[in-house]
Amino acid sequence: MHKLIALYKKPDDVAAFMKHYNDVHIPLVNKTPGLQKTTINRITGSPMGEPAFFMIVEMHYADKESFDKAMTSKENQAAGKDLMSFAKGLVTLVVAEVA
Repeated sequence: MHKLIALYKKPDDVAAFMKHYNDVHIPLVNKTPGLQKTTINRITGSPMGEPAFFMIVEMHYADKESFDKAMTSKENQAAGKDLMSFAKGLVTLVVAEVA
């Protein structure tokens, strides 16, 4: 399994951020071909002080082939363009393979 993981820093206006995220961004993400599921994790704390992230989102794909195809799709490009419109400077994207 392959994942695209988005690590979000806390935005200044959490309510506005979450409204756009839920109403606009997630519907775009969900159109990405090959996406099996999306897991949204809201960070509630850290045992080591203030958490570095506000939210961690995992987008799951069956394998590298379906992941690679999804990343080049027009649907993913639309989601990426939207992401930069509201979360530029707040988001870090990483790719992971489940061991």
